[in-house]
Amino acid sequence: MDKAALYHRPESEFAYLYSDEIAHIRLQTKKDDVKAVDVLAGDVYLHHEGKWYQSGIPMTKVGATETHDFWQASVTIPTRRLAYGFKVYGHDGEDVFYCDRGVYHGDDLVMLEQVNAYFRLPYFHERDMMKTPEWVKHTVWYQIFPERFANGNPANDPEGVLAWDHEDHPGHDAFYGGDLQGIIDHLDYLQDLGITGLYLTPIFKAHTNHKYDTTDYMTIDPAFGNATILKNLVDQAHERGMKVMLDAVFNHIGYYAPQWQDVLANQEDSIYRDWFHIRKFPVQPFEPVNYTDPDALTAARQGLTYHAFAFEPHMPKFNTANPEVHDYLLKVATHYIEAFDIDGWRLDVANEVDHQFWKDFFRACTGLKEDFYIIGEIWHSSQKFLEGDEFHAVMNYAMTDQIKDFFFGNPIDERPLSSGRMRASMTRQRMLYRDQVNQVQFNLLDSHDTDRVLHRAKGDKQKVKAALTFMMMLEGTPCIYYGTEVGLDGGHDPDCRRVMIWDEAAQDKDMLAFTKDLIQLRKQYSDLITYGEFHWRLDDLADVANHRVLSFEKIDQDWRMLAIFNQGSEIIAEQFDESINIVSSNLANFEENRLTVAPGGWAICIDRRA
Repeated sequence: MDKAALYHRPESEFAYLYSDEIAHIRLQTKKDDVKAVDVLAGDVYLHHEGKWYQSGIPMTKVGATETHDFWQASVTIPTRRLAYGFKVYGHDGEDVFYCDRGVYHGDDLVMLEQVNAYFRLPYFHERDMMKTPEWVKHTVWYQIFPERFANGNPANDPEGVLAWDHEDHPGHDAFYGGDLQGIIDHLDYLQDLGITGLYLTPIFKAHTNHKYDTTDYMTIDPAFGNATILKNLVDQAHERGMKVMLDAVFNHIGYYAPQWQDVLANQEDSIYRDWFHIRKFPVQPFEPVNYTDPDALTAARQGLTYHAFAFEPHMPKFNTANPEVHDYLLKVATHYIEAFDIDGWRLDVANEVDHQFWKDFFRACTGLKEDFYIIGEIWHSSQKFLEGDEFHAVMNYAMTDQIKDFFFGNPIDERPLSSGRMRASMTRQRMLYRDQVNQVQFNLLDSHDTDRVLHRAKGDKQKVKAALTFMMMLEGTPCIYYGTEVGLDGGHDPDCRRVMIWDEAAQDKDMLAFTKDLIQLRKQYSDLITYGEFHWRLDDLADVANHRVLSFEKIDQDWRMLAIFNQGSEIIAEQFDESINIVSSNLANFEENRLTVAPGGWAICIDRRA
């Protein structure tokens, strides 16, 4: 046994409260090195009664990567004090005791009886438990880029708006006139689609079409409407059972915001000088840069006298450690909850803001609305942000990339991700976080920051359908980017921000009908998808040459869901002893208890457990 590969960390994603009475315990071992693991667990204050720990709680192998296996067990201790260690049994016949003091022989009675050698969850404090909003687990989101969704009020259009043409390739500075009234006008459409959550990119006053350069957080951009219209939108959405999540940029502010303009005007004498991360005075004003000229861009970045988002001179970075900035931004956050009853914040560039600010932000928002949903835009591992006192989830781009690489191929060399690597990557991603975090992760295939899923699939609608189905069957809260359901195409930003297709003759009616059915399927089985035990299947078949197959099942006490996705080049078949019910499929058939799935096809099957 490779004892150096044993890994556990208490009070982390490896040991945490899942409910007020149940703790989840995880262990990492070398791949295919360990045949079984038992958790020795109990309350150390019972040591005077003899053997204080339970003899062994079996752990289940819940996943594997290319290098490691992951084990998990649920532990309940009536006294709510938990000390625990691991008896690890190797395939080579060796067994060891792994505890807080290290690794010992499995029969080392000195260490087995040493109560202070065990890992600890000292007491099950409910307030320390990661809590997530229950409603999120049953929500299907629809992301809207307001400037491109619908023009409900031409009277508030900015100057120079372009004609509404979904085949037009928008430039970075293009305006088409979309607004909040346009969203209100199409709430019936979204309700009919099955949407239960609206995620709007920024709507506050700003100079650009994307509004990520906020100039006034307390004012709705006049081209989008006003406070009355926003309140009307939220109220009407709530009447239809839809939640509303707004997008906020607290990492940086827009160049033309009055606070930054005061710095430019008064330099070191500005009352806002400490609101920003200024490298040196005098602060140089922003000079337009030719972004197609690499030399000019490099020179502009090297000459920047202040920190900014991604070296963008028109987005100076906030100093959120400054008490005035801290209080100002928290006032913004709470204002939209109190005045408009919004249900969530999506936070732009969240990883570049200090943790203390986010902790205070979390308390302020959830203090007003206990089930408020907070997600951060973070594209990398985010454990520190997801411990229960900052965010509930992040935009799950890590999973997004794996799904698209499997179904569409890697964008660099176009080689598709292998089945084995896909399973490993998804397992690694799931093991980064507590189960309650995974249940509310914000899952998506495309957004305003990526190429559209149809573009990535090179127009292959069947692959898009397969990827969407796969995403919808995973734990986490799924999101559809506006227009995906009617075949809207587009490459990287800004092309992914084309206007919505409202001309019914131009809409992909087949994709629209498919998306409606898929959303309904997700909502019908959301409990099973969210809470059911997850198991990969068909590992032997999936790794055979020419077979690129992903198959998994979700199981709870009443139901089993079986999912098979065949992206290989051969028909796959599986014999069952019982009848199953196919609830979603493409190029699949079930006859005489034999399920076949052709290349490019999938089958989602449901059966009631005996």
